[in-house]
Amino acid sequence: MRTERRARLRELDWWRVLAGATSGLLAGFAALAVAELVSAAVRPEAGPVVAVGGAAIDRTPAPVKDWAIREFGTNDKLVLQLGILAVLALLALVLGLVALRRRLVGAAGVLLFGVIGALAATGRPDSTGFRDAFPSLAGSVVGAGLLYGLSGRLATASASDVDRADASPSSSSGGVSSADRRAPAEWNRRGFVIAAAVAAAASAGVGALGKSFNASRGKEAVASREAVELPAPASPARAVPGGAQVRVPGVSSFTTSNKDFYRVDTALVVPKVNADTWSLRIHGEGVTRATRLSFADLLGRELIERDITLTCVSNEVGGPYVGNARWLGVRLADLLAECGVVPPSRGGRADQLVARSVDGMTIGTPVDDVMDGRDAMLALGMNGRPLPFAHGFPVRMLVPGLYGYVSACKWIEDIELTTFDTYDPYWVKRDWARRAPVKTQSRIDTPKPFARPKAGTVMVAGVAWAQHRGIDKVEVRVDDGPWRSADLAAEDTRDTWRQWSFPWRATPGGHTLTVRATDHTGAVQTARRTRTIPDGASGRHSVVVTVD
Repeated sequence: MRTERRARLRELDWWRVLAGATSGLLAGFAALAVAELVSAAVRPEAGPVVAVGGAAIDRTPAPVKDWAIREFGTNDKLVLQLGILAVLALLALVLGLVALRRRLVGAAGVLLFGVIGALAATGRPDSTGFRDAFPSLAGSVVGAGLLYGLSGRLATASASDVDRADASPSSSSGGVSSADRRAPAEWNRRGFVIAAAVAAAASAGVGALGKSFNASRGKEAVASREAVELPAPASPARAVPGGAQVRVPGVSSFTTSNKDFYRVDTALVVPKVNADTWSLRIHGEGVTRATRLSFADLLGRELIERDITLTCVSNEVGGPYVGNARWLGVRLADLLAECGVVPPSRGGRADQLVARSVDGMTIGTPVDDVMDGRDAMLALGMNGRPLPFAHGFPVRMLVPGLYGYVSACKWIEDIELTTFDTYDPYWVKRDWARRAPVKTQSRIDTPKPFARPKAGTVMVAGVAWAQHRGIDKVEVRVDDGPWRSADLAAEDTRDTWRQWSFPWRATPGGHTLTVRATDHTGAVQTARRTRTIPDGASGRHSVVVTVD
């Protein structure tokens, strides 16, 4: 009798394992769905996936960040979120299997991950405190309860059903049919499937409701952006020279459209800030008249309009994270001067401006660079439109000539004047340089690497940049031959990139094309290759082609 009972238990193992794994996945799904709904009442950034993802970004070494940006580009955040979900699914599956034998241990494991999510949420720079822990904790309690309940049903379906079959009258008579032996287990399987289906449907409904509520939270922000009418600038940008765009297929557009402009930041959820309730605080050392400005206050001031090229410090040699746009905003130096700020070069107390974003990001900028006459601004518009949310609406900061991580704070809400000795902002704490002027760089846009152009005249073309210094010369070298001057397109301003072209008499075979630029100070783009950390990549861009 005992041998027969063991055989029947083994017959149930295949679906118990599958059902156990399913229980774990359903528990994880329910936990995330409930957390999504609760985060709608708190704030979307408090959701466990976003919180854990943000914590992972904060703790990821700079070389790994650079690798992710290089490999995945602007999809790096999506890849991170999908990776977190995959890990959570795997762990939920394991906990479901553990719960088959130890229900309390499996349920406790779900609770533990809720605690981890809560700690990640409350530990973020933009945390609002204990409230941010609620989504993860609430989700884990529901998930743990569901796993405990489903695994309990599985335990009943495995052992007690067989015991009842052993104790039935038909078993003592010796005439037990296979259908009679399977009936109790099949009944419990149906019961588990029904319970699991109900749990899955309820979780899906709760998750959808949470997403809907979270989406509705941004409607007011969207409406505030749609209502913005940008005024005409008091100081308009000059017309882009007609010869600024070279007529060579494959070269980047001189002005980068908003949708094509690169985005590199740490925000897993793009903040949607209501311009009607937004304000900017300016305070700190050397500020004699601390102030708070609304969006309407900034719109009512004299605005400047400028073409400015921005570059991300994570841009590798020849990389895509550089773009040129027409920006509209308030001159930052004027605002600081009105608050009593004096640059350190003229005896001021503060040498660092720390800009804070609504998502907790801190960016430190040299005060002298902001107030030396360049067109540093608080930007409100981009290419004739209010800033897109992904690029900082309602207001972002930018300073020509500096890499974005020390100048281009998006979703800015606070400016504090301090010193470099007193405070290290986000990226400096992660071993990036405190000061980071943009390096003189150039890029070959066409031909592309490994292209196979035909023999004859091949147009080599691209862009070069040295913001706030300007480009004076671009040269191209074929293989190990001499450097030859490229034709420069018209220069817009020294704060924008400059296009170039070079007619190459291509001969059959493999060739390496290399480019270098010289800025208006006479500095030649170095051949020395460096990583992006700590203050931007250096080296010369080259492409290998085969001429047919």
